[in-house]
Parts: sequence; C-alpha cells; structure tokens
Amino acid sequence: MPSILDLLSSDMGQQLITAASAKTGETPEKTANVLSMALPVILGAMQKNAASPQGAQSLNSALEDNRHDGSILNQLSDLLGNQSADSSLMSDGAGILGHVLGGNQQKVQQGISKVSGVDANSVAKIIQMAAPILMGILGSQKRKDNVDENGLGDLLGSVMGKNTDHDQSLITTLLDADGDGSVIDDIAGMVLGGKKKKGGLGGMLGGLFGK
Repeated sequence: MPSILDLLSSDMGQQLITAASAKTGETPEKTANVLSMALPVILGAMQKNAASPQGAQSLNSALEDNRHDGSILNQLSDLLGNQSADSSLMSDGAGILGHVLGGNQQKVQQGISKVSGVDANSVAKIIQMAAPILMGILGSQKRKDNVDENGLGDLLGSVMGKNTDHDQSLITTLLDADGDGSVIDDIAGMVLGGKKKKGGLGGMLGGLFGK
C-alpha cells in the first residue's frame, strides 16, 4: 500500500491539509510540512509501543474500536467541515496523541514547530485533526488484512512504506539512534538540530515539496 507520505498527496490528504490550514491560518505548504514530519513520528512511536506485548495489545484494542474502523475516511467532508463534528474529531485526536506520545507530546510538537516555523499550538491542532484519520487508515487496513496484534508491526511498517528505497530512509531515521529505547527522543533530537542522525526528515520534505 502507499506510504503515509504518499497519502498526503492524495485527495484525502489534500482535504486534510486544506481543512487544517483553514483552522490554524497557516499556509497549505506549512501545514503539509507539519503533517509530513508528524505522521511518521506518530507511526514510529506506535511501532515502538507495539514491540512490547502490552503495547501491542493496547494498540490492537484501540484499532478494534468502532471509531477507528475506517468509516471516518468516508466522512471527511462532514468531519472537517462541520464544527460540531470537528469538536469530536479534535477530542479523539487529543486522546490518541496523549496515549501514543505520552509525556513526549509537548517535546515533539515544539520540535516540529521549530523546524516548520509553525506555532506549537497550531502544530498541536494540525496533528490532532490528523491522528483519528491515521487510526482510521490503520483500522481499515487491519480489518481488510485480518491482522491480529502479533501482525501490527508489519502493518505499521507497510503504512510507513518500508518496501520502497525512498521510505527506507524514513525507517532508518525513525530507528532508535542512540540505543536508549526511545524513538521519540531521537526524533526530537533531530528536529531540534541535535547531534543525532540528520538529513532524513529534511531530505524527504525537500523531495515531497520539490525543493
């Protein structure tokens, strides 16, 4: 299946970018920059969490929830355009991010803010809108392929695009570079300009937007 960065170029991705841009007042390009950094980070955190039996069970339960069965993908026009639905979308997104990123959520948002030039509050809103859609994509694919909790690592890898050379650089970037078990620390270090591996995310953003 297409990687998450490919999905940003789809009609669904463009709809999300347009809606998030309108909600935050940021340009579509800056909004897309935020999403192209944040979505791989979220997937990488999910993959790290799913590496433990408890984490896999927790993610599996979340994906089994009817809210994440993929039906959201057929309701995007209403969810992204209707204020009352928007509120439930944002609430669900906040819960997802809190669970997946935990205490690292602020650090990730601030790191993406620094690199993208988008205010951290706007970054938070953008990724809150995206998180339930990402869960819908995963939940839909899980049902389609009949994936159980033991197969979640492969499912997440497929959404991250592990089968293409372009996205292999993404996988490498998302790996725990310093071996401390925290992929989020590594990503935060990279986007904050630390001494971690560099070039992965920035290089891919350049490729995505033709720079």
